[in-house]
Amino acid sequence: MRQVLEVHNLSARYGRVEVLWEVDLFVGSKEIVSLVGPNGAGKTSLLRALSGMASSSADVMSFRGKDLRGLSIEQIVDVGIAHVPEGRRLFPGLTVRDNLRLGGWRTHNQDVSRVVELFPKLGQRINQVCGTMSGGEQQMVAIGRGLMGEPDLIMIDELSMGLAPVVVEEIIDVLPDIAASGTSVLLVEQDVDAALTTAERAYVLETGRVVMSGQAGELLADPRIQQAYLGIG
Repeated sequence: MRQVLEVHNLSARYGRVEVLWEVDLFVGSKEIVSLVGPNGAGKTSLLRALSGMASSSADVMSFRGKDLRGLSIEQIVDVGIAHVPEGRRLFPGLTVRDNLRLGGWRTHNQDVSRVVELFPKLGQRINQVCGTMSGGEQQMVAIGRGLMGEPDLIMIDELSMGLAPVVVEEIIDVLPDIAASGTSVLLVEQDVDAALTTAERAYVLETGRVVMSGQAGELLADPRIQQAYLGIG
């Protein structure tokens, strides 16, 4: 499998406080990879480090062969990485169309048809102000806004937070289509069952370190994962 994102021995910190240690991971082309683990494990910090929002160091941190170390947030966006943050961070006073178009500003992409194809509900609400939408609809807008930059990798933080299970399933069902179209997905998801069912591979973070990794199906069947995260056994 051709790798798009490669990370070796990554550490990250906020000020003097170290939050990640010796993290290794990779994401392949057109692949869905999940990051799972308890609250406070460092999942969000890892995404922030990869997008230039947290101070980090690594032996290797490259995307499609380009060294990401030392790049600004804007430069990392320009190489083809989109970050959908926890909490969505939309412009609530703007319409769906305007929020999406802002996502395509750097690449001059104003065509929302691909996003509407993935999320038909947004087509029905294209002129609705985002602040009046449900949490699930806002999450669709947030992911769609990230896709408007035509990234090669989209990182989605806590997709299901605060959403009803049926809505989570509706959104997660779209991720394989996103990956198949050429945008790899790195997913942080608190619903471990959904995360491992959707992904091809996964990493388990605990207290800032990768403690397990492998094929998602194998991790889902692992008794340690079932007992720790699924309440089985």
